[in-house]
Amino acid sequence: MKASTRRTLFVWVGAFAISTISGAVAGVLVFSSLVAPPVPIAPVISQSEDAEVISVVERALPSVVSIDIIQKEDSPAFRSGYPIGPVSIGGGSGFFISEDGLVVTNRHVISDTQSEYVVLTQDGRELPAKVLALDPSLDLGVLKVEGTDFPALALGDSDSLKEGQTVIAIGNTLAEFSNSVTKGVVSGLNRSLIAGEFDEEELIEEAIQTDAAINPGNSGGPLITLDGKVVGMNTAVSDDAQSLGFALPSNALARAVESARKFGRIVRPWIGVRYIPVDAEIARNEGLAKEYGALILGNGQRDPGIVPDSPASKSDLKERDVILEINGERVGDPRSLATIVSRLSPDETVMLKVARGETELQIPVTLEERPQE
Repeated sequence: MKASTRRTLFVWVGAFAISTISGAVAGVLVFSSLVAPPVPIAPVISQSEDAEVISVVERALPSVVSIDIIQKEDSPAFRSGYPIGPVSIGGGSGFFISEDGLVVTNRHVISDTQSEYVVLTQDGRELPAKVLALDPSLDLGVLKVEGTDFPALALGDSDSLKEGQTVIAIGNTLAEFSNSVTKGVVSGLNRSLIAGEFDEEELIEEAIQTDAAINPGNSGGPLITLDGKVVGMNTAVSDDAQSLGFALPSNALARAVESARKFGRIVRPWIGVRYIPVDAEIARNEGLAKEYGALILGNGQRDPGIVPDSPASKSDLKERDVILEINGERVGDPRSLATIVSRLSPDETVMLKVARGETELQIPVTLEERPQE
């Protein structure tokens, strides 16, 4: 993978802020002694568009919650020996995705097994919540609170999003300013990025890029279109650019929630290969015939290209094979190997078109459940 394509972004946890670098834009004004300077004209926003946005926000706000992270008294964090009781150590945003109390948020918000979690609703209720499932590959988690008739948001089809489409981000900025609303557009689709919190990193694919501001504490809040449907979950913000935020797509959320309901955990299929996405530069450097696909390549004996005891290890795949297609779908732009596999099911047998040197092979692989971390 080209080094220039690896962009590390930072996710926000509660009120913990990661510094960003802001830039200034300088403009040059040219004046003529014969022509008066132009009068600035304020942008005009139609009343119908304004009313539409307001209506969407009013309908969505009751579904958006704050998530309070409570450090228990017997946690290793308390070493003084003095019982001081549970302490709130941070928070994030989330939203109801079902009327029976399922709340989705980012995994990094609820990943601490030593903490307890409380969902704070818009009408002032404080509801104890249990972690139902954490996604092994995405920054996604599901909480469960007891009760019924919660105001759930409907999921839209993130695959139908278009660049330039208006979106609205809602969250609890800085874990203090609830009901924070920002508006922008879809700036890009199918982004691959490395998102990290301190010393942890994970690859997020199919991310939605937006210029709707995503601020500290907004993690886990919904990204909504003007029809009131959730098309993403606010996840990451760039550490070196302004107005550059990212969201997990709603179709990935839907698959995760369905899995959590069915299995009590989020089940992800996997093949079990380490690979490099092939582009023109990789193809040239590695002497490959095709400028797309996934080159199976590890990093020595410790991190081999074919993961031991994985579906790949039980097939005829070999190191330096290039996976060109899965079930006839081309691997590469717009969907990577991991993205295509994520839309399949464990125990499903898929047919891979593989380039091995100058030979193309058809190799079947039976997917399995990705091991839980």
